[in-house]
Amino acid sequence: MVSSSDNSSRRGTGSRKSTMHENDLVGVDRHDIVDMAMVVLILMFSGVTLVSIASSWASYITVINVAALAVVSFIVAFRLVIVRPDHLRAQQSDLILRIAREALSYMREGLNPETADAVCKIVLRNSTAAVAVAITNRDEVLGFAGVGNDHHSAGRPIVTRATHEAIDSNTPQVLGTKEEIGCPDPTCLLTAAIVVPLQARAQAIGTLKFYYTSDRYLNETELAMAEGLASLLSTQLEVHELEVQAALTTEMELKALQAQINPHFLFNTLNTIAVFIRTDPVVARDLLRRFAKFYRYTLEHADEEITLRVELGFLEEYFALEKARFGDRLSMDLDVEKELLGMPMPAFMLQPLVENCVAHGMRESGEPLHIHVSAHRQAGRVVICVEDDGVGIPEKQLETIFDKHTGKGLGIALRNVRDRVSGVFGSESEFVIESDEGQGTQACFLISERA
Repeated sequence: MVSSSDNSSRRGTGSRKSTMHENDLVGVDRHDIVDMAMVVLILMFSGVTLVSIASSWASYITVINVAALAVVSFIVAFRLVIVRPDHLRAQQSDLILRIAREALSYMREGLNPETADAVCKIVLRNSTAAVAVAITNRDEVLGFAGVGNDHHSAGRPIVTRATHEAIDSNTPQVLGTKEEIGCPDPTCLLTAAIVVPLQARAQAIGTLKFYYTSDRYLNETELAMAEGLASLLSTQLEVHELEVQAALTTEMELKALQAQINPHFLFNTLNTIAVFIRTDPVVARDLLRRFAKFYRYTLEHADEEITLRVELGFLEEYFALEKARFGDRLSMDLDVEKELLGMPMPAFMLQPLVENCVAHGMRESGEPLHIHVSAHRQAGRVVICVEDDGVGIPEKQLETIFDKHTGKGLGIALRNVRDRVSGVFGSESEFVIESDEGQGTQACFLISERA
């Protein structure tokens, strides 16, 4: 059986042969032949003109040669100023598209060490001036190919200050000296570089770096190629992210629908209402109204985006039904910034967390359980937490809480919320569980305000 790494190496070998053949053809295209012919004509007419002057030939011969020399010179100038730049731009565009096509299968797998290494080799193989190519994320080198790979290896932290500046400012950086590159190896041959951000959602998530052995290669052509290629690679990364989020959203919507109606909660609530029908019909009528409202919400908002205000209203309806069952053993308070009530979010993000508190936090001794729900801004993020002062989660269970083999109940509900947070709000979001056995549990999701 052939491993994925073997397949990658075979694809790379095949692409290398094809590209070398294509480059050989490009090297002798008709534009180059015409340019060489023009140079030969200029040299020929110049030589004839000089000979005619030195030999005192008839004046009309000299005039004809000078006129011919002027015409050919004009044609050459026209090609250099008008035709040749268009041809160079066309060649450059063709090269960028060729690299992008080769890199597509890798970039659609996302930005990781394996894909970055493969793309670096593809870019270097097609580059006309760069002697090394690197790809980084925001913190470390993911892939490197070319001169200096003995000490510019992947997996190391970013040492070039300009790389951090490119990420922070989301703008290209041009480095013209070895000192600007910042390589600590005194024998390093890399003396110039172009650093271009890789983007997703208009935010820099890494960089594409071209290295050179001389600053004479730092021209508009190289910069334009680097920016064009980085733009195409960024587009491919965004497509990958959208595909992942779409898959997660579809899967999580299904899980959300499956988890909306907990059979135990359903039976317990109906039993509680049945008891109140005999003891307090007024309370029973109020619970039936809340029960109907609760399930109408689950049907109407299953697949749509709501606001935090609506989610909190649903949560209060749910908690009123649990409160009717447990009485003074259960309490809940809300601490939410008023400005966040209009924040959009998927339905059923808070209720499963509160349900977990009730199902897994209650003490057998009968001591009251208090649940605290909060939502605040903190360091450019919205932090929404559900915490209780219950029995907590054992340390060993907490370490594997998100593993698929954890099973029913606690693990499934928390995985569901975690995956929905990631699928809807992107890779910058987080879902964090902290717990002290015997003291309580806190579950928080942290969402970038840009999400």
